[in-house]
Amino acid sequence: MKIICIGRNYAEHIAELGNERPEHPIIFMKPDTSLIKNNDPFYHPDFSNDIHHEVEVLVKIKKEGKSIKKEFADQYYDEIGLGIDFTARDWQTKVKEKGHPWEIAKAFNGSAPISNFISKGDRDMTDINFRLEKNGEEVQNGNTKLMLWPIDEIISYVSRFILLKTGDIIFTGTPKGVGQVKIGDRLVGYLEDKQMFDFEVK
Repeated sequence: MKIICIGRNYAEHIAELGNERPEHPIIFMKPDTSLIKNNDPFYHPDFSNDIHHEVEVLVKIKKEGKSIKKEFADQYYDEIGLGIDFTARDWQTKVKEKGHPWEIAKAFNGSAPISNFISKGDRDMTDINFRLEKNGEEVQNGNTKLMLWPIDEIISYVSRFILLKTGDIIFTGTPKGVGQVKIGDRLVGYLEDKQMFDFEVK
C-alpha cells in the first residue's frame, strides 16, 4: 500500500504560500508509518514549531493499473475519504530553499490522519464540498471543482510513472486556509455534511 500525495492542486492555496503554479501535478509520497486511523490523536512532534493542517479528499485505488487513460480512471476507485496532510512548514521552508525533497516535512510519523472510506456512489467527483473545523471554527472550505487537476486526471498522470495497486491511497491536494495546529486543538472534517473524522492534537 502506497500513500501518494498531490501538491499545489488549488490555485488559492498556491497563492497563500507564495508558490509558483506548476505545469504538471506535483507528486510526493508518505510511508505507511504516517497513517493515523480511527480518530486516534495526532502527537505533535518535538522537532517542529510550525505544523500546519492541510485537509484533502482521498481516493482509494481498487485495482491494479498503469498508464491509465483519463476516460477510464473512474473505474479504478469506488471509495473516497478525507484526510489531513500534516506539514512541518518550518522544515519545508528549509528544504525548499536548498532545493531538497520535501519528505522530512511531509512524511514524518503520524503526518497522515485519514477517515474511514465511503462509497463514491453516483457522486460527481468534480463537485464535492469538504471542510475542516479547528476547535469548532471553520478554517478550510473547498470544493473539488477548484482543483487544477481533477481526480481522474491525477490518477491518469500518476499511473504513467507509478504502478497503482489495490489499496493505494491518493491525497488530492488542499484548498486555501492552511494553518498551524497546537497541542489541545480538536480537528473535525466533513465531506459535504457527513462528519468523517474528529481527533485531538496531543
